[in-house]
Amino acid sequence: MPPSSRQDDIHDIEQNLYRYARGVDRKDWPQVRAAYHVDAYDNHGSYKGDVDGFIASLEKRHATIERSIHLISNVTVEFIDDDSALVESYFTAHQRIAAGVSGDMAVDNQSIGRYLDHVTRRDGHWRIQRRDVVFDFYFTRPAEDSPRLTADVSRSRRDAGDLLFARRAELGLN
Repeated sequence: MPPSSRQDDIHDIEQNLYRYARGVDRKDWPQVRAAYHVDAYDNHGSYKGDVDGFIASLEKRHATIERSIHLISNVTVEFIDDDSALVESYFTAHQRIAAGVSGDMAVDNQSIGRYLDHVTRRDGHWRIQRRDVVFDFYFTRPAEDSPRLTADVSRSRRDAGDLLFARRAELGLN
């Protein structure tokens, strides 16, 4: 296989970040796992350790998160060598925490920060070797839906009932 161009590598690295975000938001833990190398380390603030422990902590924490969406932007890739890079990406995470977890009513949390990832390529795949999460802002407010979220609009789900999975199946992407 011919060596890839830097643009191909950057694209592959970015796609891995986006698959990670999709995995967390749809509670697709195997997809989250696939974003990391088997011996990866994650420093996520509330969790510091190996990737299997990180995913276990996500499963527990996300059991009470009704809605979740991660936005990733401003991806900067600095290559160390052909198979290693430092990646800084900005994130915004919006999450609805169920009533009863933090009080009598549901709350909306928004965290904004950066992922600092050391990514490496093994067997042709770019994955996270080490992630450090740096937080810049964290906001919490009582949850309130807009009247525009009616029964007529497609609503996000955090499981296989999400419209994404139906479209993937229809198009043969499963």
